[in-house]
Amino acid sequence: MNENTRYFARVTLHTYKKQKHSITSQKEQPKMNSSILVCVIMCSCIQICLADYDNLQDTCPAAPTSKQSIFINGLPCKDPNSITPSDFKSSKLSRPGDKNKFLRSATTIVTAADFPGLNTLGLSISRIDLDVDGLVLPLYHPRASELFFVSAGVVIAGFVDTKNQQFQKILKEGDVFVLPRGLLHFCLNAGDEAATIFSVLSSQNPGVVSVAGSLFESDPDMLNKLVRKIKSISSSQVNGLENATLFGFY
Repeated sequence: MNENTRYFARVTLHTYKKQKHSITSQKEQPKMNSSILVCVIMCSCIQICLADYDNLQDTCPAAPTSKQSIFINGLPCKDPNSITPSDFKSSKLSRPGDKNKFLRSATTIVTAADFPGLNTLGLSISRIDLDVDGLVLPLYHPRASELFFVSAGVVIAGFVDTKNQQFQKILKEGDVFVLPRGLLHFCLNAGDEAATIFSVLSSQNPGVVSVAGSLFESDPDMLNKLVRKIKSISSSQVNGLENATLFGFY
């Protein structure tokens, strides 16, 4: 093999390797672009799921669900041509609720399912009526924070955090108290007359989980112990102790 032949072979081999590298890079480029595109789409979807965007229209009263055949995360809107001022008014909290004879309290929650004008606004409302010595046992709302407003009487309201520490205050007429989302909370009448609380919840379907009711409803003795424990701990605020542990009544 002469010198010219060897030189031609080297040039051919070099050209082949260069072309092969170029083809491989071109094949990998679409894969890289596809991966980047998938990541961007996933991030966008996560952002959409986490965000609570504003309404796309001024109002969206809930449509009647009696004939609902499609189920969505929320309630469908009424036909805009059928919306009336009545959709934005409710008298469901104008009267006291039927009080539980043992706890001497009543809680009425109105959601978008009961009050069409609340639909898509992320709000619910409630009324709590407490006779003298009335009590609302510990419960929590998995999807909402709650803002208490005392309309009449004197009450003690409190919640328990994830460290089992209790935070409570004596509330008088006109006072407000915030209950963080997902935390156990309770309230009781601390005065000599009936008390009324109105509240706003930060979800159109806040959900209610009554821990005490589900655990002790079939055990009256244990329920009585829980009631006495709550009242004794709440009364400790008068002695200057505002934070305490709630459970331990066994």
